[in-house]
Amino acid sequence: MTLSLDDFDYTLPPSRIAQTPAPEREAARLFVLDRATGARTHARVAELPRLLRAGDLLVVNATRVLPARLRGEKASGGRAEALVLGATAIPGHWRALLRCRGRQRVGLGLRFGSGDDAFDAEIAAIGDDGEVVLALAPEVSPYRAGEAPLPPYIRRDAPQSADLERYQTVFARVPGAVAAPTAGLHLGDALLRTLADAGVERAEVVLHVGPGTFRPLRNSDLAAGRLHSEHYELPAATAAAIARTRARGGRVAAVGTTTTRVLESCATAERGVRAGCGETDLFLRPGSAFRVVDALLTNFHLPRSSLLLLVAAFAGRETLLDAYAEAVKLEYRFYSYGDAMWIQ
Repeated sequence: MTLSLDDFDYTLPPSRIAQTPAPEREAARLFVLDRATGARTHARVAELPRLLRAGDLLVVNATRVLPARLRGEKASGGRAEALVLGATAIPGHWRALLRCRGRQRVGLGLRFGSGDDAFDAEIAAIGDDGEVVLALAPEVSPYRAGEAPLPPYIRRDAPQSADLERYQTVFARVPGAVAAPTAGLHLGDALLRTLADAGVERAEVVLHVGPGTFRPLRNSDLAAGRLHSEHYELPAATAAAIARTRARGGRVAAVGTTTTRVLESCATAERGVRAGCGETDLFLRPGSAFRVVDALLTNFHLPRSSLLLLVAAFAGRETLLDAYAEAVKLEYRFYSYGDAMWIQ
């Protein structure tokens, strides 16, 4: 199958890009899609208990988003922003994506944060892929001045304290992501208790969403058939939970594309998974087989993105794009803080 990114484009009015989350996590709208028949209905995330059944397994991504967005200025004046990608092997040196006016050069001085949290930095190296290395005092953590790393289509003139809570899942426990696994943002503690009381089991994986999520997908990526690598962990307890689910005839429901990527990276021929950890560059796109995931809770994704291609692989490209067109018409809210889809 020859794929082109042009086949995964759609028109979205800017007014449909959610700038804030729903007042309550479970209050988001839910577009329900039957991938076998194409039938479409509409609900709320709070109604998930009627879409799942006793014996099903809900698998979530327990990564925790780091406060990786920095605001500041160049030493010579002018605003600067950075997204911290992680520490290097050299103490005080940090990988980052940097945005500022003017030419970036080694030795350029920067200051991030304010008040007691402020710190100085300097560009120590510039990579070919747009990354820089920032040098800080070894005792300084850049995260002390950090904000929630909201994607650029969520506009903020100033940080909002609510984002540190709402751009984080309630089950986040393993720090390491620079973007949220956004489908999980819809699940609150009360809803998870209701599902547990109804006999729906829950298990965890970890996938640390990395900088590749911000880079545009290219047709050459389609040709190569691999994506950027991201670190994952699949515990033995989750592999055992999937085995139990198969034995009792339940479904494995993935919360989000990141969870799906882990599960399918670790799939076995018997529709189970192997426990382990490592890096995955799996690229799920139309033509890919799904050996583990039976149902998917996911957000509405950007055109021409790897996330959209994954969901199109699961639901069918035409079926999915028809559903997206209906969602636009019905004024669903799109992207990270937007509404959700349940695909079964």
